[in-house]
Amino acid sequence: MKIERKMIDKQLRIPGMISQMILKSPDEAKFRQLRQKSDRLRGKKIKGLQCHEEWIPRRQDGTFLRLCIYKPLVVSENAAGILWMHGGGYAIGVPESSDGIIKKLIDESGCIVIAPGYRLSLDSPYPAALNDCHEALLWMKENASMLKIRDDQLMVGGESSGGGLAVALTLYERDHCGVKIAFQMPLYPMIDDRMTNESAKENNAPVWDSDANRVAWGLYLGDLDKEKIPFYAAPSRASDFTGLPPAVTFVGDLEPFRDETIQYVRNLRDAEIPVDFELYAGCYHAFDRMNPYAEVSRKALSFFIKSFKYAIEHYFAEQDI
Repeated sequence: MKIERKMIDKQLRIPGMISQMILKSPDEAKFRQLRQKSDRLRGKKIKGLQCHEEWIPRRQDGTFLRLCIYKPLVVSENAAGILWMHGGGYAIGVPESSDGIIKKLIDESGCIVIAPGYRLSLDSPYPAALNDCHEALLWMKENASMLKIRDDQLMVGGESSGGGLAVALTLYERDHCGVKIAFQMPLYPMIDDRMTNESAKENNAPVWDSDANRVAWGLYLGDLDKEKIPFYAAPSRASDFTGLPPAVTFVGDLEPFRDETIQYVRNLRDAEIPVDFELYAGCYHAFDRMNPYAEVSRKALSFFIKSFKYAIEHYFAEQDI
């Protein structure tokens, strides 16, 4: 999908041009360079929130998983618990990179957010990241009382690859009789490795294009047989979407993930799962982060928060035990 400058929303053009210079000619070396830059955000606090870290042992091997925990300054009893996964193509990023959306979720609802520092594909391909997110979700459920959250209102969400992990987690928990998830918030999720949709083919949009997408999927899937990719790795490959939690998502009409996001929304609605969805014209990947002050970014955030607040009032999922 050939993207021309005139197709991009005027308020998004300059940050888009800058991003194209940063991610020019993406390869593994470029991803490692970007990861080093994102690592500088580790330990960054969010003004107006309680912020601290927990290190929890992984059940599989006893190594430790870093969790960033964010709470309002005054914590209410029975708050919703949100597991929020950062983006970065499964290869880069830290929980602190999602500070803006985490602050907004807490300000609007008094929720408590757990953001896992899941293992990245540059060192540990699939299923390491998904396993870490499952560990974090299970820890949140088991420690609901200590965290002052209600265990019947655990939600998952994330941007880009973080959104992909959120979708994968809903499928995994459903299939393994795991944690009951009340609501999912996968924003412009990275969920289809095949790249056969129109929007994913030869897409040259800013921030994230077909070349970056191809490299990132290669790193995440590693040595997996390309004919037998599990849908927990690439959720668009799933065939059964029944029993998943209600959802909200949005996506730009110029980005590679447009068609896979639209198809995911269709799949949920075909399974009679409530979904709030909007498609934004003139927008590339993560446009809301590249210029949060743009009119279209404000509109997208308002739509997202409205859906989230509805979920806080209406969606619950009681745990089996």
